[in-house]
Amino acid sequence: MNIPSGRGLRIVGDVHGDLRAFAFAADTDRFVVQLGDLIDSGPDSAGALRLMFRLIDEGRGLFLVGNHDRKLGRALRGERVRGGPQLDATMAALDAPLRARALAEMERAPAWLVQERRFFVHAAFHTGMLAHAPPDPLGPVDPLLSRAMFGETTGRTQADGFPERLLRWVNHIPSGMTVYCGHDQRSRDGRPWVTHGDGGGTAVFMDTGAGKGGHLSWVDLD
Repeated sequence: MNIPSGRGLRIVGDVHGDLRAFAFAADTDRFVVQLGDLIDSGPDSAGALRLMFRLIDEGRGLFLVGNHDRKLGRALRGERVRGGPQLDATMAALDAPLRARALAEMERAPAWLVQERRFFVHAAFHTGMLAHAPPDPLGPVDPLLSRAMFGETTGRTQADGFPERLLRWVNHIPSGMTVYCGHDQRSRDGRPWVTHGDGGGTAVFMDTGAGKGGHLSWVDLD
C-alpha cells in the first residue's frame, strides 16, 4: 500500500470500533490514512472494518496495522493470542467473509509509511524505519516492529495496568520531519497532542480515546 501523490490527506487516529465517528471522518474527498487500531473497545468493530475496506476498494484510503489489529490478524491465522474480552467480542462480530477479508488486509497493510518529511506509524518511530521496509505485521516481532506496534516501553506496568511508555524516541526524529502516531493517549484537552524533539522533529499523537469514552481525532494535510 502506498499513499498516492498529489492528494490531500486526512490522518485519522485510533478508531477502536467507533463506526459513527469513523464514518464522519471518512466523508471527505481527501485520501484517508488511518493509523491503526480499527477494532476493539467500541460498539461496532465489524462496521469499522467494513468501512475501511470500502475506502481501500474505492482507492480512497489505507490503514496501518496497530497492536489490536495485529492480535486480530494472528487470531484469524489460528494462532494463540492473549486478546481478552475485547478481542473475543470483535471475533464474534465478524462473519466468515469479513474474517477472510480482514486477514488478507492485515497481512498486507504496512506497519509504517513515509511520505517525504511525513512519517506515519501506529505507536512510535525509530530511525531504523527510514532504512528498512516494513516487515510482515503479523510475523515475528523484531525491534522495529515492536516499536511500531507497542512504542518505547520500560517493561514495567503502570498503576492503570498499561505498560509504562517512554517518549525518548521523539528526540530522534530528524529535523523537519513530523511523525503522526496513535496508540499512546497523551492529549489532555481532547485535541491531538503535539510535541517537539531535541533533534528538530515533531510528533503528533492522534489517539484521543475513540471507543474508550473519548472521541476520534483527525488532521488534514495538503
